[in-house]
Amino acid sequence: MRLLLTSDTHVPARAKRLPEELLRAVGEADVVLHAGDWTDEATLDLLESRARRLIAVYGNNDGPALRRRLPEIARAELGGLRFAVVHETGPAAGRERRCAARFPDADVLVFGHSHIPWDSTAATGLRLLNPGSPTDRRRQPHRTYVSLTVADGALSDVALHRLTV
Repeated sequence: MRLLLTSDTHVPARAKRLPEELLRAVGEADVVLHAGDWTDEATLDLLESRARRLIAVYGNNDGPALRRRLPEIARAELGGLRFAVVHETGPAAGRERRCAARFPDADVLVFGHSHIPWDSTAATGLRLLNPGSPTDRRRQPHRTYVSLTVADGALSDVALHRLTV
């Protein structure tokens, strides 16, 4: 099963639209996970129409309309792994410990908020993944998203993609 992870799209404040490269990848994925901060419903509508399956949450910049449509935390079993998706996880220091305590029933936690790509594993085995942002790189050298494969209870081919435009 091919997954695409994205977050912090911030359309139209940070970009007028999502990058075409990301939209092509959305069409190729079996499941798209979005960790919040959409800021507009049109982007949610677009990904709902293009993704085979969308698992998504709202972020701190998402208003009442998006909060009515999306949960704060989403959970799904994919390829034999238990995924949780949330926007904010707090400061980087102590993140693995906090998230392992908050999500003891998850194997993989997808999160956003910082716009900084992150890939680490807690002492409990919880894998933490932040795909960065495809529209607002902030202090990062590139705008990014993540793809990976999940099968038989294992992740493979975890790749951070740098967007060129």
